[in-house]
Amino acid sequence: MVSTTFTASRRTAISVLVALGLVGIAMVSLGATGGLPFAVKPVAGQPLAILEEVPGPETGPTCAVDKRYVDEETFGMRPDVVDAWNALRAKAKAQNVTLCVNDGKRSRAQQQREFDKAVQRFGSVEQAKKWALQPETSMHVKGIAVDIQPLNSASWVDKNGGALGWCRRYDNEKWHFEYDPAYVTNGCPALLPSATGN
Repeated sequence: MVSTTFTASRRTAISVLVALGLVGIAMVSLGATGGLPFAVKPVAGQPLAILEEVPGPETGPTCAVDKRYVDEETFGMRPDVVDAWNALRAKAKAQNVTLCVNDGKRSRAQQQREFDKAVQRFGSVEQAKKWALQPETSMHVKGIAVDIQPLNSASWVDKNGGALGWCRRYDNEKWHFEYDPAYVTNGCPALLPSATGN
């Protein structure tokens, strides 16, 4: 009788552990595909690589002023970047300009998919690098970049965003902006021809 009770308890314990393991795997899988938003809470001494694995949204609701684009949420970005984005959006709204985040935070895996699509579209890695970066160099992966649409809204940010730390970085991407608090005092750096600097 003791061995039967022990065997039943052991089976129950193993079943509970297996169930917990499956729940953990499901949560990690959903997080890797963007199905489950993870809150990013910076911790002193925590490596930045953790942030680089956090996925951003795969899509969002339709942009209110141009149905060709979406307006993604900003989850996954650093909290200071989200605050700066909210300040920029509020300033734009006060001037009757609507800003849509057509693309924001991406994980390394999401960025790799973007890069792979660019290679297919442009026919080579070198040509793809003019329009998409590999994960290790993308500011979207670092959580400090947004692609703003429509282009008239992006143009407004190009003229007004520097005062709040948002600068366009690439001449060939009129929609891509990066946040750096140093831009507020130092001004926007010179535009690079493309993401690779060529």
